[in-house]
Amino acid sequence: MKVTVLGAGSWGTALSILLARNGHDVDLWGHDPEDMEIIRSHRENLHYLPGFAIPASVRATDDASSFEESDLWVVAVPSHAARSVMRHIKGERPIVTIASKGLEPSSAKPISEVAAEVVPHGIVSAISGPNLAVEIVRGIPTAAVSASSDPDTASKVREAFMCRTYRVYVSSDVVGVELAGALKNVLAIGAGLSDGLGFGDNTKGALLARGLHEMTCLGMALGGRMDTFMGIAGVGDLFATAVSKLSRNYRVGRALGEGMTLEEALASIGQVAEGVATSESAVLIGRRHAIAVPVFDAIENVIRGRIKPMEGVAMLMERQPREEGFSKR
Repeated sequence: MKVTVLGAGSWGTALSILLARNGHDVDLWGHDPEDMEIIRSHRENLHYLPGFAIPASVRATDDASSFEESDLWVVAVPSHAARSVMRHIKGERPIVTIASKGLEPSSAKPISEVAAEVVPHGIVSAISGPNLAVEIVRGIPTAAVSASSDPDTASKVREAFMCRTYRVYVSSDVVGVELAGALKNVLAIGAGLSDGLGFGDNTKGALLARGLHEMTCLGMALGGRMDTFMGIAGVGDLFATAVSKLSRNYRVGRALGEGMTLEEALASIGQVAEGVATSESAVLIGRRHAIAVPVFDAIENVIRGRIKPMEGVAMLMERQPREEGFSKR
């Protein structure tokens, strides 16, 4: 296939390498001319994914005007840039696969919904799962979910990505797959906060269990299915992101728990951590649908510096006891 990957960060670069290894002709677009020139000259992304050779079949460019029609467009830019970047997608009926794991900051919309607005003639899909970029290019076995309301599209995307180290399942639940990938980043920040404060696995287990409950409620309110959040794109991705030191969101949370400011924490990782912006969107969705999200509320308040991390812990531990279950409150 001819594939265009929009976004040359660690994730977009990893997907380009995976697709090229699968035999596809790949265009990789990034906004920074210097970074793209380094990729062209060194065949390596020294800024975001050093140490891994980028195959010759990957054409690196920072010129969106040079795009040709592709069989598949993969959106792997930070969520705040998705709307503007997707305006460059060409073709009569392009397949647009959302690999970005965030929500549009200004509207709290899933990126698939933004894609439907910007590329109304396109066929929208999403791919997500426990997919840390470094492990993908190392060939460490993992899995993902390709979701589209059109079964043929979901299968085409699976065929493009699937190989002996990257198993891809299919689903019709685009919203669920996408929201699971976005919302778990906020919970990964919470997991990092817990570890940064010196708490144990009991604390983190409880936090993630209640966070998963809230994540599922939010996703179902927007049309996602519960089984999606209990599967590869939900629990699977949440576990990988919330325990791995490779996870940018976990590392931001840990830095906050250890006393850094948000600015210092983000500077320490040198990349976008989608959970920072998504935390605000998650709380907004909860308010819109009258869903109580105390875990997301506490994490968002700590991220924004309104409360100290230990105050966030108190907010959660001192709430009125209640029954466990899938109710709005």
